[in-house]
Amino acid sequence: MGLQFSTRAAGRIARAVGAIALGLVAAAAAHAQEPIRIGAFLAVTGPASFLGDPEQKTLEMLVDQINAGGGVLGRKLQLISYDSAGDAEKARTFAKRLIEQDKVDAIVGGSSTGATMAAVPLAEGAGMPFVSLAGAVVIVEPVKKWVFKTPHTDRMACEKIFVDMKARGFSKAALISGSGGFDKSMRAECLKTAGQRGIEIVADETYGAADTDMTPQLTKIRASGAQAVLNAGFGQGPAIVTRNYRQVGLTQPLYQSHGVASKEYIKLSGPAAEGVRLPAAALLVADLLPAGDAQKPVVTAYRDAYQAKYKSDVSTFGGHAYDGLMLVVNAIKKAGSTDKAKVRDALEATKGYVGTGGVVNMSATDHMGLDLSAFRMLEVKNGTWALVN
Repeated sequence: MGLQFSTRAAGRIARAVGAIALGLVAAAAAHAQEPIRIGAFLAVTGPASFLGDPEQKTLEMLVDQINAGGGVLGRKLQLISYDSAGDAEKARTFAKRLIEQDKVDAIVGGSSTGATMAAVPLAEGAGMPFVSLAGAVVIVEPVKKWVFKTPHTDRMACEKIFVDMKARGFSKAALISGSGGFDKSMRAECLKTAGQRGIEIVADETYGAADTDMTPQLTKIRASGAQAVLNAGFGQGPAIVTRNYRQVGLTQPLYQSHGVASKEYIKLSGPAAEGVRLPAAALLVADLLPAGDAQKPVVTAYRDAYQAKYKSDVSTFGGHAYDGLMLVVNAIKKAGSTDKAKVRDALEATKGYVGTGGVVNMSATDHMGLDLSAFRMLEVKNGTWALVN
């Protein structure tokens, strides 16, 4: 009787253990099939749609491409995206929703500096890997544990422009800038770095977001003795400045920020854009890059895929989204999971990633990973971009 009981008990235990094992296998299989959720909040509509629209399209295209290739770690990507319309308060609300309700594994987004900074405390508080697509240096300086960014900073743009001015023999420059978060940040960075690059700022003018005529400010600049002029800004303002620039008779070289690095700026400015210079990513001049350039195959493939799918010109802003998602995907692969702490650590350890914005080498003290060599100086010639040698 004792033996019979022991055999039955052993059988029950074996079946129970088997059931548990099967349950664990089933749970693991179910988890493997769970999508990797990528959150985004972008200015798809509104005044900053020239940023958010190509970013959204790029993320959608890239997610489709990655899923068609088998996904990441055997799991599909799922893009959960909201349109912030460039509003910082909406961005904060959507970031909170992505973290608390949608339970995303990482966030790639924040088209503008204001929208990004509204979400930073939430990402930091939740321990959420967050790759911003905005430009201001304040996003990554001081370093924030969970926050990274893909675009070149406003400080880098100032430095690249001032180096070019000096190479052309200029030492006196005028600043004109808008009132947005990026504009203010870049203006401050340019004022800080001008002297270090041997440039004296002889005029410093500003304009409002709703202004449609900057001739009063430009008339003052014309009388300042400036040898070159730098417009720190993005959106509609720089195109108005460019048109007004010619109207008041200014003939000195005009520089714009990387915040207008798209064909849309040239279209809005018209013939007045001829000769304007700005720093930008290699993406805008993919065909002009030498054959041995490490970025050439990357930017050419992305540009061709984007233009074939959407029948529209590629922009550096879409490129920022491309790099943002690829950095997250590579970090998840390196981490071997979507564990947020491990993904964060893998992002910070990124070395040698060749993207549309340059070659990225991050560290504990640098959550962008780009240097001045990642910027190319471009000039508008015959209505399109040309590479300045």
